[in-house]
Amino acid sequence: MQYSHEEDSSLIFSESTNLLEQSAYKYQLQDREEPNLYRHLFDYESVPKVSFNHRFVPMCMPDKIWITDTTFRDGQQSTSPFTVKQIVDLYTLMHKLGGPNGLIRQSEFFVYSEKDRESLLRCKELGFEFPEITTWIRASEKDFELVKELGIRETGILVSCSDYHIFRKMNLNRSQALDKYLGIIKDALSLGIRPRCHFEDVTRADFYGFVVPFANELVALSKESGIPIKIRLCDTLGFGVTYPGVSLPRSVQGIVYGLTHLSGVPSECLEWHGHNDFYKVVTNAATAWLYGCSAVNGTLLGLGERTGNCPIEAMLIEYAQLRGTSDGINFPVITEIAEYFEKEIGYPIPFNTPFVGNNFNATRAGIHADGLLKDEEIYNIFDTARLLNRPATVTVDRFSGLAGIAYWINAYYRVPKEMVVDKHAPVVAKMKELIDQQYDQGRNTAMGPRELRAMVKALDPQLHDTLISLHRKDKEIYW
Repeated sequence: MQYSHEEDSSLIFSESTNLLEQSAYKYQLQDREEPNLYRHLFDYESVPKVSFNHRFVPMCMPDKIWITDTTFRDGQQSTSPFTVKQIVDLYTLMHKLGGPNGLIRQSEFFVYSEKDRESLLRCKELGFEFPEITTWIRASEKDFELVKELGIRETGILVSCSDYHIFRKMNLNRSQALDKYLGIIKDALSLGIRPRCHFEDVTRADFYGFVVPFANELVALSKESGIPIKIRLCDTLGFGVTYPGVSLPRSVQGIVYGLTHLSGVPSECLEWHGHNDFYKVVTNAATAWLYGCSAVNGTLLGLGERTGNCPIEAMLIEYAQLRGTSDGINFPVITEIAEYFEKEIGYPIPFNTPFVGNNFNATRAGIHADGLLKDEEIYNIFDTARLLNRPATVTVDRFSGLAGIAYWINAYYRVPKEMVVDKHAPVVAKMKELIDQQYDQGRNTAMGPRELRAMVKALDPQLHDTLISLHRKDKEIYW
């Protein structure tokens, strides 16, 4: 079966570059008897290699970019299953977090168990436009019918792209895999369901021999049916890299540019889904945006298989950095979500996790604490109190010094500027004396907020009561 379109060498005007360009070569499916496992890069017995061909592609960020969620699918595969109530609560918080413009555009659900379907329907009953509820299903007619019964307009379909999966997992060749995938996608279209094709393991796939020809067929099928067909680019094992001049199949920018330029996939139909196996998940997702991918897929707190998915909260911060605006993102909800995971779900967030960990904007060093006391901008990444409802703080131990103790008091009690406790205040000197005594006696753990608060109350009860009265109970700090 022939899967390519006729080569066209005519000149076309490109609306993306505003230049006259030669139309792209139409790549044909390249069938093989043996899989291409890229053994020069992935020999398995050593750390994967990164190769360079010194080819550069232009940045081309879409007019609109957004985030999609898979907390209740990929995220839930890595932790204890959520209850129905927890799913509804987290979905509601995501709606609130994405703001009025719906920057968290979609959320992906399982549909197989009774609990899955109840959770989906309960969330659907809330009537939120965003995040739109989508599903992830196996590629079977029965599953398509189930999705249609639930009134879902879009579903994810797994279409593995690398020869690792095609040959070794599915025991097919490329032609057979492509026939199978196209048949499944046509089934979805016949039911009026918008397919989202999950290009699994795309960063180990033969880009020109399979990925591009497959994408070409999807573009043609989309035009024929009048239904947008989305492509989720799945960096399944986190092999994607973003270095300038890096070669395929690991080049994030090369993959995105190739599909928009060679296959004509609209940016709004491209979505990046990454994993953090090599610590690159946020950079890879941001690069996908920069080079033409409208959507990046992630989870709350970066939950997901093995090392996790891209953290949604990280990409919201990244959005604000790249666009220079928040576009209505409700940043304090990030803290609400973190508190919900710890208090309601019992999920322990590592203390040094950016934006959500208890110590992400805390310092131990006395010299840093002194800088914070003089001007918090010196050592805080941005106004975390205003944006995240998380004031900068210090971790008090034997190295904190007078400045650290004073800063802790001011941060914990949220002392207004006109009443700031100076590091030379008598209560600070007394606290340092008591703290030093504990460490001289062998203590090796940081001072906790409860014992520090008790110390303030014991040493200067009037100050304690005055500071407590300055803020409402719901504004207390939670670390």
